[in-house]
Amino acid sequence: MKVTLKILLVAAVALLAYMCYESIMGPITYDNEKGARDSAIIARLIEIRKAQIEYKNVHKTHAGSFDDLEKFLNTEKLPFLIKEGVLTDEQLEKGMTEKEAVKQGLIRRDTMWVLAKDTLLGASYDVANMRYVPGVPGEKITFKMDTATLKSGSGYDIKVFVCEVPYASYLRDMDPQLTYNLIDKATKQSKFPGLRVGSLEEINNNAGNWE
Repeated sequence: MKVTLKILLVAAVALLAYMCYESIMGPITYDNEKGARDSAIIARLIEIRKAQIEYKNVHKTHAGSFDDLEKFLNTEKLPFLIKEGVLTDEQLEKGMTEKEAVKQGLIRRDTMWVLAKDTLLGASYDVANMRYVPGVPGEKITFKMDTATLKSGSGYDIKVFVCEVPYASYLRDMDPQLTYNLIDKATKQSKFPGLRVGSLEEINNNAGNWE
């Protein structure tokens, strides 16, 4: 009887110690993993924003889908300025302009046309993977992206876009209670419960909600 009681007591102590450890380390582990995923997702959203801004510069509106954005990056070309040489202090003191230096062959300024992908993201960038949320195990998650036209305070039409992923999607395999707490907090503060760049409700200059 005494042996059984001792075994039960040891088991209870071990369980209590484990629960205490989990109550302390669980949130820390959660925050560390969430932070790693956030960093990867934010980097991807910044890439998408960069591509969307350039798409709008060319087409006067944002890409309505990742298919359109992918086609733009893979097939259209953007001007790339090649710069060789700079004006010396002596030339600047004499009032020489860059245009004059180019005419005299002292420096070189040429424009070449390069694929949008190569110019904006690098030749090795995997455009086909841009639409997927990085850093999340299991089945791939696709970012939600949409566009709209808003009226500015002065009455101008402003083209806007949004690209986002909710906590419930990219934290789907993590502690549900801690994820619920994040969603609840964001909802009560009238914020998007996840990571987002741009907005369809306000003109925010394509800002990310982490900025």
